[in-house]
Amino acid sequence: MPTIARLLSRLVLFLALAAIPALPARAAETCPFISAQELAGAMPALKWSLISNQDGRGCIYQGGRGDTMMLSVFRNPDNDRAKELYATFVKTLGERMPLNAVAGIGEEGQGGTTAAGAERQEASIVALSGDYILQISVYPTGRRADGALLGPITEAARIAIANVGKSSERFGNCEWLAAADADGFLDSSTLTVQRTGAGSCMMFDREANTMTAAVIAMSRDTVVSMMKRASPCKHVAIPELGSEAFGEHSCTKGNGNAVTIYVWKNGRQALIVFAPVKPHPESGSVERLKAVAARVYGKL
Repeated sequence: MPTIARLLSRLVLFLALAAIPALPARAAETCPFISAQELAGAMPALKWSLISNQDGRGCIYQGGRGDTMMLSVFRNPDNDRAKELYATFVKTLGERMPLNAVAGIGEEGQGGTTAAGAERQEASIVALSGDYILQISVYPTGRRADGALLGPITEAARIAIANVGKSSERFGNCEWLAAADADGFLDSSTLTVQRTGAGSCMMFDREANTMTAAVIAMSRDTVVSMMKRASPCKHVAIPELGSEAFGEHSCTKGNGNAVTIYVWKNGRQALIVFAPVKPHPESGSVERLKAVAARVYGKL
């Protein structure tokens, strides 16, 4: 279970990294898991605006009162791995709130709300369906996350769980990373290759060491501003991959063992990350990862 928990933390990190550059882009018009009409029917008292469709991995909504809702879908290689990860989700959620079984959502579901005195109010549902896990969380602003909020979330989850197969996550292939890219970084005997959405891929091993690549449209001006930003990481230019290429390593915040390389070409930026869960021979080293980044750069 600790291995799955570490993998979950890598998944969350990757989703966050992939979402950051996407925020300036025009908001997505649809969510593949629940339509605007279905959401309005499930939660008639709340008005949601879709601000980001996370490439088939989930959707982020904003409410008129400053509330936030996150709908996330996690696909797993098989049912057993899904059950392990679901158990981790339930354990993690149970540390923040008391949970109760929720019927009629996939094979198994749990839901709950935080206590009145919780620093961050939250109402969440997590459900298991075959290889998939669905989680919907609402973070209200200025009021309690109580049962009145949990009921509508449950209705939305019943609709969304039927559509988890629309996730763009796929295993076994990736347009940006190949199994050979993991040599020297990940354990090849337990390697999983996963396409996690449009332009994004992940590889991980049983220990949850992770390599990711995310490709997004980005202007050169934005890339240059990113190169000049303050960062808790050491910064190094990589001129052999273009004047816009740079690496970050030895971060004092987050995973200090991780290394990230950014490359840009033809109006697109690629982010390549190696994130081991503990000190690794390639921890904090840009040199070996440059070869992987060069192959991604050549595909842009």
